[in-house]
Amino acid sequence: MDFRKRSRKSVQVEEKEREFKRRASSGDEEMLKDQREKEELEQRLRERDAARTRKLAEPKAIQRKSNAAEENKDIRALREVSRQKYLKKREEQKLQELRDDIEDEHYLFEGVKRSDVEYRDFMHKKDIYNVLAKKELENGGHEYRIPEAYDDQQAGVNQEKRFSVARQRYNDPNAEKEEAWEEHQIRKATLKFGSKDKRQVCDDYQFVFEDQIDLIKASVMDGVKFDYEKEVALEKSRAKRSALDAIREERKKLPVYAVRDKFLQAVHDHQVLVIVGETGSGKTTQIPQYLHEAGYTKHGKMIACTQPRRVAAMSVAARVSQEMGVKLGHEVGYSIRFEDCTSKKTIVKYMTDGMLLREFLAQPELDSYSVVMVDEAHERTLSTDILFGLLKDVARARPDLKLLISSATLDAEKFINFFDHAQKFEIPGRPYPVEIHFTEKAEANYFDAAIVTTLQIHTTQPPGDILLFLTGQEEIETAEEHLKLRVGALGTKIAELIICPIYANLPTEIQAKIFEPTPKGARKVVLATNIAETSLTIDGIKYVIDPGFCKMKSYNPRTGMESLLVTPISKASAMQRAGRSGRTGPGKCFRLYTSYSFQNDMEDNTTPEIQRTNLANVVLTLISLGIEIEKLFQFEFMDPPPLDALKNAVELLCNLGALNGHVKLTKVGRRMAEFPLDPMLSKMIIASEKYKCSDEIISIAAMLSVGGSIFYSPKNKKVHADNARMNFHTGNVGDHIAHLNVYNSWKESNYSRQWCYENYIQVRSMKRAKDIRDQLVGLLERIEIELTSNSNDLDAIKKSITSGFFPNTAKLQKYGTYQMVKRLQTGHIHPSSGLAEVFPRLVLYHELVLTTKEYLRQVTEIKPEWLLEIAPNFYNPKDVEDLSSKKMPRGSGLAGKSAGAGTS
Repeated sequence: MDFRKRSRKSVQVEEKEREFKRRASSGDEEMLKDQREKEELEQRLRERDAARTRKLAEPKAIQRKSNAAEENKDIRALREVSRQKYLKKREEQKLQELRDDIEDEHYLFEGVKRSDVEYRDFMHKKDIYNVLAKKELENGGHEYRIPEAYDDQQAGVNQEKRFSVARQRYNDPNAEKEEAWEEHQIRKATLKFGSKDKRQVCDDYQFVFEDQIDLIKASVMDGVKFDYEKEVALEKSRAKRSALDAIREERKKLPVYAVRDKFLQAVHDHQVLVIVGETGSGKTTQIPQYLHEAGYTKHGKMIACTQPRRVAAMSVAARVSQEMGVKLGHEVGYSIRFEDCTSKKTIVKYMTDGMLLREFLAQPELDSYSVVMVDEAHERTLSTDILFGLLKDVARARPDLKLLISSATLDAEKFINFFDHAQKFEIPGRPYPVEIHFTEKAEANYFDAAIVTTLQIHTTQPPGDILLFLTGQEEIETAEEHLKLRVGALGTKIAELIICPIYANLPTEIQAKIFEPTPKGARKVVLATNIAETSLTIDGIKYVIDPGFCKMKSYNPRTGMESLLVTPISKASAMQRAGRSGRTGPGKCFRLYTSYSFQNDMEDNTTPEIQRTNLANVVLTLISLGIEIEKLFQFEFMDPPPLDALKNAVELLCNLGALNGHVKLTKVGRRMAEFPLDPMLSKMIIASEKYKCSDEIISIAAMLSVGGSIFYSPKNKKVHADNARMNFHTGNVGDHIAHLNVYNSWKESNYSRQWCYENYIQVRSMKRAKDIRDQLVGLLERIEIELTSNSNDLDAIKKSITSGFFPNTAKLQKYGTYQMVKRLQTGHIHPSSGLAEVFPRLVLYHELVLTTKEYLRQVTEIKPEWLLEIAPNFYNPKDVEDLSSKKMPRGSGLAGKSAGAGTS
């Protein structure tokens, strides 16, 4: 019996081992299949990128055939086709000329006696035209002709009826007001003689604003040997020289020119150089030219210079090509996403940080570059910090590669220590002086103060354009509306004010308009985010208004909350902003905060983005670049992020399916890396392919990306606004479906502005959501997901949302609070939610925000079994048990409230 029991046990053990091996082998096969599909997807993405990228400088190569006889045959066939097209166009042209001649002769010589020769010639032309016209009609040629009888008196046209509409206003006794207005307009348009720039004779009043800002001149940032009289003389003589001579003269005046030889010697002697120089010293434009002149572009090598933003890369490349006297895209070019303005001749290449990161995929050691210059390093963007670690490894592997780290306001010692005791090189001085002004007292509202200061400068200061820094797109658009309103109220009493916004979401063509010259007699004000802090030189800027704030990402790893907050800028950013006014001439910087705040309240440098953001995107980016997980935790960051945050990011990506069991990038992860969104939103969109509802999901993702600024509630119409908002929540469908209902209703109204006004919805936010959705449609096509609709199945839409946001779930507790299913964190449903008074038992939320309380925003009710179905590795049955039988808290919900109201 014991033998039989042991044999049975051994058989069971062997069966379990075989089952385990079978499952392991099948798991390995699935993993290998997934890796093959990922590699095939990457290959298709590279081919699609190559096809979509615009080659602005290099024409498409013509593939020549090896057989000369076939080539000549094709050319002869093309010539034959071209000849036939030409003859057809020629025939149409001659027929048109013949018809015009006949009509002219008929009109000019009707009733005039002509000679026999002239008459025969005229009839001959008519015969030819009739024959050709008949032939064209037979061949199917048709064209529209204006009816000839419209003005023909003999055709019976009622001319009195025709002109009655034009005479009606003169017969109307109430038309005196219109005539008076027309006379006023005619007087305004009356021709005036004399000089156009002659000062108009009027009373010399000074504009006084009720909310005028009092400013104090605190200091002057000196320029290099600036002489005002000499500068005026140079301006007069500049007009007599050619454009190229003027540019050469400008280059010699830059502070970097004085240390050119020392700089080239330092580059020759050291592999890594940390360059510190004032704003406007010429680092970005001149250093690559000096390196080219010194021979660093020989043997087919290039010089790369990175910029944090695409506008800076484009504008600097255009300026350098002008200085070198070459066409943009030939010797000097730029490369930004989906736009490549380079060619085989390119030797100086400007690009964004992200484009250089992409080049690491094809060239791990950047073999085609002899020098890499990372400009504006003080900004410490996410891409820049990743670049630092990669470039440090490349510099160790390639001793011939020169690495330059450049910025105006740089903590040089930190960079020197990070890059293995690199050499520091300083560029002294700035080209022009800048006056610094502070306010006498702290301003309660920096936005209103900025608007008033702009108008004060426009009405009181000498000519020169204004650069106003604001925190984001919404503020810029609001400021544009306020300025237009106030300038319009002042009318022709002040000079024209041209308002030019610039922010990252603007199309490239509109962003480029800020570089257009300002018309004479007008002033330009550029409303910009911190995009204009970098090496973006706008000619004519003499006045900078600095409110002292910017939008900064902040992330709380404990709660998993990420938000974009308006925070005070650092001293480094303040100095960078002030330097924008001293690029092309003497300037002034008006800081809308006190000198005490600058000295005591502001940080010295901005906190690196990598330490204040969700690291899920960082990890996904590094792994998509080919960095293995073991190297990821040993990656040399200049300011390392918290290790726990890094582990949490890897764990989240594994749970979302972006990484497999061996922490390798899966096909799902490769698709997620293509979206410029949070990984949870990206996974939600990819999961919509399974549930056949991608059309609805990208609409929800676009509305969520806009933020909580969809609805607005005027104080005097709060009840109406709340009722309009709740109409989209009919049936307690949840906030995500309500957003979908809003977008679909707006679409059905043909994107009507009036519909938005009637439903208390912000038009600007809806337009932005439409733009985001259009971009997501293109990305879906790129990653090979079909756009499908399933609007009637709300459960399928909610399951897609749950696939991305299953870590963000909360279950109902006593007294109407909610506790996170996987974290010891409590919160309340936000009052603006459609489920705020419904109290579902289990909810999924988009984000957790902290205002007066901890609130769950964008909430949707889900079923407990969905969590076990979608994320079985993340949830176990104990996490969601008893949720279906949990009772509502006493006194909560609509029934409890109505009962309470009845008893009171």
